[in-house]
Amino acid sequence: MKRILAIDTSSAWCSVALSLGEVEPAFRHQPVAAGASQLLLPWIEELLQESKLAMTDLDAIAIDIGPGAFTGVRLGVAAVQGLALAANLPVIPVVSLDAIAMELLSSPGFQKIQPSQFVVAIDARMEEIYWAKYQYSSSDKVPQRLGHIHLSSPEEIDLGDTQYLAGSAIQAYGNRLFTHHQLPVDRLDMDIGVSALGILSCAIPALVNGKQIFVQELEPLYVRNKVALTTEEREQIFKKNAQQ
Repeated sequence: MKRILAIDTSSAWCSVALSLGEVEPAFRHQPVAAGASQLLLPWIEELLQESKLAMTDLDAIAIDIGPGAFTGVRLGVAAVQGLALAANLPVIPVVSLDAIAMELLSSPGFQKIQPSQFVVAIDARMEEIYWAKYQYSSSDKVPQRLGHIHLSSPEEIDLGDTQYLAGSAIQAYGNRLFTHHQLPVDRLDMDIGVSALGILSCAIPALVNGKQIFVQELEPLYVRNKVALTTEEREQIFKKNAQQ
């Protein structure tokens, strides 16, 4: 039985899950208006107490390393660094898009279509998106990411050969994603997002396959070099949107 604490603070939600073997994971998931710092540590303490476990009873801590909200990703990584050091635990870094892809496998819409290739795309703010392509077959337990994570404008997403699209970018940018390729409505999932359950689903096979790392090696994944627009850049985007 693998006991893994999974944490996600990369979005507007604070999310914590604790694997308990064959039973359903203990889970907390809530939107946060001003960051996850006030919820994260109390939730971890609650889950451990309810499960009658101590941090030292765990096998590893899994953390969403991004891409996502800059402050949230840093908060989660810093929290895990402190917890893992104190309890002498290994950590399992999980990419946010991979966690969404993993959760997508169990969604009714995805299971109905059973696409062999799909794309996960999330809103990166600043008129850009993070996206990645995945390959999956029913014999696979984990979807395989094809290539790197991309940062681009919505219009530059590559949906060629894609049979399904999921993520917050759909609601954020709508038709701008479909400049070159269209997809039917039943092949879109705009509601799915990253959560600690997705992090946990990625972390369990990762731990089995020995992909945990020392906490000293843990780093956030920064796909973007800048986290804010200049006044001039914001004005240019406003003018562009006004012309559309």
